[in-house]
Amino acid sequence: MSLVAMTKQRLKRRDTALIRGLYRLAREIQHFDVPPVKPFFLAVHSLLSSVMGMLTYLQQILYWKPLFISHLRNRPRKLQYDGRGFPQILGPLEMTFGDNCRINAQTSFCGRSNGHVKPRLTVGNNVGISWRTGIYVGREIIIGNNVRIGGEGSLVGYPGHPLDARDRAAGLPDSDDQAKTIILEDDVWLARGVIVNGGVTIGRGTIVAAGSVVTKDLPPGVLAGGVPCKVIRKLP
Repeated sequence: MSLVAMTKQRLKRRDTALIRGLYRLAREIQHFDVPPVKPFFLAVHSLLSSVMGMLTYLQQILYWKPLFISHLRNRPRKLQYDGRGFPQILGPLEMTFGDNCRINAQTSFCGRSNGHVKPRLTVGNNVGISWRTGIYVGREIIIGNNVRIGGEGSLVGYPGHPLDARDRAAGLPDSDDQAKTIILEDDVWLARGVIVNGGVTIGRGTIVAAGSVVTKDLPPGVLAGGVPCKVIRKLP
């Protein structure tokens, strides 16, 4: 029997005064609470937060942001890069970003890898793409100027699997006719968790409510929502 196992057995039995004392000490240590001296801990928290924030900022401007721009076809001005780490970029994706855009490190950009046409993502000026958003380009996705995409949204331009069950079981990829274009016109706002399917165009200035699934085109200047997404009313 190992020394550790023997020690555990002795502690469980607590058959001597020494062992009982050690057991009580261990329990006291286990439940010991450091006195919450509020001014001290708030000051320490503020200091550590400032240091971590500065380190994150330096990482962003010196490494993560230029690394992301190196994956683009162009060199956009005033790109704001939020968060720590690097977006997931998969497939043969051709990306172009406009000026004054904002992206988050926890974002996925994926291009369909088994097609005959190189997938293209074109993003306009002053576009905000929030955290944990997935952009999956089948043929082309066009995002107009001043568009806002809330957190955990998805633009799904291809399904990734064929419709035929036997083809799926055989591990075959989706077909070219399943890859579609998605267009978000200027000033569109997708709230949190919106899913936009392939082949959809959302008209200028339209707002889509949180959690909606957009399967068909939406006209300009409306508030839409639901699963599937439908027009609720016209915006003023």
